[in-house]
Amino acid sequence: MPLTEINHVNFRSDRDTMHKLRDFYCDVLGLTVGKRVASTTYGYWLYIGNNDVIHLAEYKTAEAPKLHVHGTFDHVSFTCTDMPEMEARLKSYSLEYTTRTLANGIQQINLRDPAGNGVELNFEEYADPDYEMRPSGDPSKQA
Repeated sequence: MPLTEINHVNFRSDRDTMHKLRDFYCDVLGLTVGKRVASTTYGYWLYIGNNDVIHLAEYKTAEAPKLHVHGTFDHVSFTCTDMPEMEARLKSYSLEYTTRTLANGIQQINLRDPAGNGVELNFEEYADPDYEMRPSGDPSKQA
């Protein structure tokens, strides 16, 4: 019964927004469009290597979906390599982003996809191997 990993993130939108999301995640970030299970819903599965990590599905109602409404969702995060190359790529697409260094040395790039979802890119090669992580939240809930 234990959970073992997050399988994928699903973004549901109108078809035009879906194509913008597909192009962003594939052309800008380097994911690839791959096979998906048979479905009556139009969409794409986007892969990193052999793993489908983002599913894009068409929103099927008479009312158009509301974009930039996130509820409690803040961002999707990816582990990356070669921060200078990624920054050059983002600049070539004229995308706005911010950078920061975490306490453990990991470098981050933060930006938004075409639907306004947060995207976090982590470059772990900068991590301090001697950094000691601290407990988070309620200590009684620690693993």
